[in-house]
Amino acid sequence: MSTQSAAPVADFEEHRPRMFAVAYRMLGSAAEAEDVVQEAYLRWSRAADRDRIEHLGAWLAKVVTRLCLNVLDSARVRREEYVGPWLPEPVLTGDGALGPLESAEQRDSVSMALLVLLERLTPVERAVYVLREAFAYGHREIADLLDLTEPNCRRLYGRAVARVAAPEARFASPAPDRWQGLVEAFLAAATSGDLSRLEGVLTADVRYVSDGGGVVNAARRPVEGPDRVARFLLGALEKYVAGLPVSVVECNGAPALLFGETALVVLEFDEEGMVGGLRAVLNPEKLEFVRRQLSHSRGLSGLS
Repeated sequence: MSTQSAAPVADFEEHRPRMFAVAYRMLGSAAEAEDVVQEAYLRWSRAADRDRIEHLGAWLAKVVTRLCLNVLDSARVRREEYVGPWLPEPVLTGDGALGPLESAEQRDSVSMALLVLLERLTPVERAVYVLREAFAYGHREIADLLDLTEPNCRRLYGRAVARVAAPEARFASPAPDRWQGLVEAFLAAATSGDLSRLEGVLTADVRYVSDGGGVVNAARRPVEGPDRVARFLLGALEKYVAGLPVSVVECNGAPALLFGETALVVLEFDEEGMVGGLRAVLNPEKLEFVRRQLSHSRGLSGLS
């Protein structure tokens, strides 16, 4: 590769992680986010006036945002035709794949719960909300990115905040240093076969949602209440994942259980350490990005 062509690649790669983080939050799909970022690179590499771009990060942010808006327009139709509950594609975040997640607010910005709520928004509302909440863009900057007026951006942001805030309560999760112990306690209860023990670690309003996409067996509707969730979990663990290796991972800024590479369950704890929500991603297509992350991680381990 010539020096002339290599330099632009290096310039772009510096911005790739942030652009992926923006696209993923807007789309809830790692695969589509990767496609958008790659398309942004192609547009930049082919741009006739590339040398006159003063701020590459801002230029790419605008291109990625506009591409995401196009994807969201078509995604709405696909969501309506999706079989069973829809959940975002999970991303393992322990390695910083979605940027720094050092605070509760940063973790919340990529949580399964929030990404599901963002499905309520129009594409433009979602873009304004993500850019403002997750990346601290000013309203003027957002207006420039979306070719809108600043007052209009403020109105869109206010409307998005109101629609995302109600009616579901957001979980105030314990600090990450408590995750391992809480997950182990839950797993011990879930694998004990003791119904009352498992119920004892679930909140009164616990809710289990599974996404099989019509490809694998999964509950077509949310399961609610400690008794029903506990019974469902005991049956599912025995029938579908018995014998598979189980590992504790950080997924979308939250603790999760990974059963082999075929099922991933994100756990939502309340402040008391009780499990109030479980989101199970079973659709194999949605676990492809996680499998690639694991393969890459194993490859790096093998080199160390």
